[in-house]
Amino acid sequence: MINADEIAGILKQQIKSAQTQVREDEVGTVIEVGDSIARVYGLDSVEASELVQFPNGLFGIVFNLEEDNVGVVIMGDDSEIKEGDTVRRTHRIVSVPVGEAVIGRVVNPLGQPLDDKGPVNTTRTRPIETQAPNVVQRQGVHEPLQTGIKAIDGLIPIGKGQRELIIGDRQTGKTAIALDTILNQKGKDVICIYVAIGQKASTVAQIYKILTDAGAMDYTTIVAANASDPASVRYIAPYAGCAMGQELMYNGKHVLIIYDDLSKHAQAYREISLVLRRPPGREAYPGDIFYLHSRLLERAAKLSDELGGGSMTALPVIETQQGDVSAYIPTNLISITDGQIYLDTNLFYQGIRPAIDVGLSVSRVGGNAQTKAMKSVAGQLRLELSQYRDLAAFSKLASDLDKATQAQLSRGEKVTETLKQPQFEPLDLDKQVIQIYVAVKDYLADIPTDRVREFQRQFYEFLKTAHPDIPAFIADRKELTDDIRAKLDGAIVEFKQRFKAAA
Repeated sequence: MINADEIAGILKQQIKSAQTQVREDEVGTVIEVGDSIARVYGLDSVEASELVQFPNGLFGIVFNLEEDNVGVVIMGDDSEIKEGDTVRRTHRIVSVPVGEAVIGRVVNPLGQPLDDKGPVNTTRTRPIETQAPNVVQRQGVHEPLQTGIKAIDGLIPIGKGQRELIIGDRQTGKTAIALDTILNQKGKDVICIYVAIGQKASTVAQIYKILTDAGAMDYTTIVAANASDPASVRYIAPYAGCAMGQELMYNGKHVLIIYDDLSKHAQAYREISLVLRRPPGREAYPGDIFYLHSRLLERAAKLSDELGGGSMTALPVIETQQGDVSAYIPTNLISITDGQIYLDTNLFYQGIRPAIDVGLSVSRVGGNAQTKAMKSVAGQLRLELSQYRDLAAFSKLASDLDKATQAQLSRGEKVTETLKQPQFEPLDLDKQVIQIYVAVKDYLADIPTDRVREFQRQFYEFLKTAHPDIPAFIADRKELTDDIRAKLDGAIVEFKQRFKAAA
């Protein structure tokens, strides 16, 4: 028998518990696509920099908000997108995974792994575009960030929270300086982020191998936007790396971030802007190209103690054409940063490597970011080099030189020889201070120039065995007292006798 009351009761129960699942999506239609750009009609409420999704799962970033359509930059291959496709809003601004999980990984600018180590295990994300810390949230740069390169730590010191530009022609050693700085952070509690923008995949693989072999990948993240990637991916790469660094900085950590290089970043932005028909300005770059880099580099800071005292130090790299530092992008970046390390092609081919032009290089933070030991020996170094450079230029015109001039030229040669350093061999502070001290105190006067580096190397080894307290004191206390100077002078005299006898 069918019980009508029972059936009615069941139906009433089901009607009461029924839930209507209505999902509302705001969608638009592709009206034009090409060159990794899509124009979409119908997304009236979409926000600037919002992520939108195409039918094949590809994402795009809303770039242009126009009267009747929006310009969307496609984050990938646009060949599968066609006119008439529906585009859905995600209500999310472009974000990347952040936190400790990204350390030691190679990821693309969207945070997707490129290193076959599985997904990045973190639920934390951060928008790639965030506000830079304001004046009250910062403090002055006062802690040194050692690069391990004598010429930089002695003459152009970099502090935690500083922005120091590395500038020079192609193949002058810009990336080598950046990598040496990363290698030198081993055991110094600094997390490094290397952002490769528009480089060949083989070059990035080579950098990964160098860092892995040196054990530096334990504290380094590589964000890679390769030359084969669309302009949109290259454009967001430095912002993505910066977001990862900011997360660590706000957690009280010290971060070093390298943007290699911002010339290619500016070119990617110019490419996008021209395809979107934005008005071109000088060198065909759009009018807001300065803002492109200023909003990125301002995010590097030394935070106040109330915010944990973390820091993010930025080393942007820029490539010049035939040493032209007065070009558009280089002048923009020189005006934004706190100094520049200028690499000279002529010095490079003369065998002076790193090829740092001490005259054109400057650190606007200066001695604030130097230890007492380095400051006490390096003050004379800049003067020595500038006098030598002037004299060397003048001596080319003179046929015979007096003894005093010859002695000064010889001294300058030996100081220059001391500052030469092989690639991927960063030096500890005590080693740098001792080598510079030997050079500026004129202990190399009777050592042949071609044996200067051999003398310096053997002298440090002699110190480590015969007088280990001297390097240990400098490394620990980071200063040169009168007592240590006297001991060092005695050790140099003692070693010189041995060195000459062995010769």
